[in-house]
Amino acid sequence: MADEKNLPEEGCAPEACAGCANADSCPSANGGPQSLIEEQNRFSDIKKVIGVVSGKGGVGKSFVTGSLAVELSKRGFQVGILDADLTGPSIQKMFGIQGQAEGDMNGIYPKETASGIRIMSINMLLENEETPVIWRGPVLAGVVKQFWTDVIWGELDYLLVDMPPGTGDVPLTVFQSIPLDGIVIVTSPQDLVTMIVKKAYNMAEEMNVPVLGIIENYSYLECPDCGKKIKVFGESHIDSLAAAMNLPVLGKMPIMPELTELSDEGRFEFIKNDKIDEAIKVISELK
Repeated sequence: MADEKNLPEEGCAPEACAGCANADSCPSANGGPQSLIEEQNRFSDIKKVIGVVSGKGGVGKSFVTGSLAVELSKRGFQVGILDADLTGPSIQKMFGIQGQAEGDMNGIYPKETASGIRIMSINMLLENEETPVIWRGPVLAGVVKQFWTDVIWGELDYLLVDMPPGTGDVPLTVFQSIPLDGIVIVTSPQDLVTMIVKKAYNMAEEMNVPVLGIIENYSYLECPDCGKKIKVFGESHIDSLAAAMNLPVLGKMPIMPELTELSDEGRFEFIKNDKIDEAIKVISELK
């Protein structure tokens, strides 16, 4: 089976290589597959791109993405969030971003939070944020590409890509078109955890994208009176699974009602989440 990440672009015929200025460096001209990685906007300067993925929905992937962005920003890094979950966007509301994105002949400008986190979400291009996005896969994939090629991100240390769950068109487009430096897999302590993690892990392996580690969300609920950890979703198996896959566990996040409240109020950048310190360490030490 061909490696989909490196399939030649449509219309790039072998005979067209003769006389091409890029023939010396183009894999297609030398008998190899052609990269589908897109160039970032010419007014963007993004150092590292990190994908936040899950094998299924409902595990708090956007919550983790937002938490990573806030904690990285607190440490002095310039951070952006590309909300690639086009049919279920939540990043804009979590951070209290109002109004539509603006643009000019150079591209589209992301909105900034009070602390300077730059955000691009499909809701910022819709007249009404409650309008459903009823688009087929190729259209969704095209919009995600434009969030990379047409958005003027400026100088960023880290761009976090909040991906939709699963392994469909949009995650595939992100893996193929955006130069990911690594992904973080988000899961929960349920019986489906092995399948969830392995689906995401196997996709990354096939697409040659490094997996930085796993963050478990909803690990437990801490009793406000006695401090006892209540395993609402059962015992966690993340440590043994991570060990079997030779991956680090980058954090175990409890159910935190106070952070959920800040999210609902659009004040997510005021959170403090020390449960993901290991994830921040791994990401900030990427070379």
